[in-house]
Amino acid sequence: MTAVDDPAETQLESFIVKYTPEVAEVARGARAIMRRRFPTALELVYDNYNFLAVGYSSSERASDCVVSLAVGPRGVALSFYHGASVSDPTGRLLGSGNQNRFVRLDSADTLLEPEVAALIDAAAGLAKTPMPSDGEGRLIIKSVSAKQRPRRP
Repeated sequence: MTAVDDPAETQLESFIVKYTPEVAEVARGARAIMRRRFPTALELVYDNYNFLAVGYSSSERASDCVVSLAVGPRGVALSFYHGASVSDPTGRLLGSGNQNRFVRLDSADTLLEPEVAALIDAAAGLAKTPMPSDGEGRLIIKSVSAKQRPRRP
């Protein structure tokens, strides 16, 4: 089955098109980069009240996500679920909670910047369950909230 024939891909695209064209472009580009970075990962999709989240995980458990793309009306961020534990010598991680940190993505190419790539590598190195060394990842729609905030500003 090709991505075009995949009902999960079609459903995910229906979530993405709710955003402005600029945000949707960053989301699609970031997802393509993350899929290349983690080819064996499961992409866990949560279309929540506040955000569309696409997590990159070694299992169907959200707690195994290394990072997630968080798509909101004002832009896209790369969220590190255990970001407070990730070494960040260049100070790229934003947020001050006990656990989560994030990097705002001005464009999908932000993911390719050496400092951001190093953060992704560090987060992957901290994963309790590493990504499979072979095989092919897949897209899984985990939940869709019936009630959602507007997807455009």
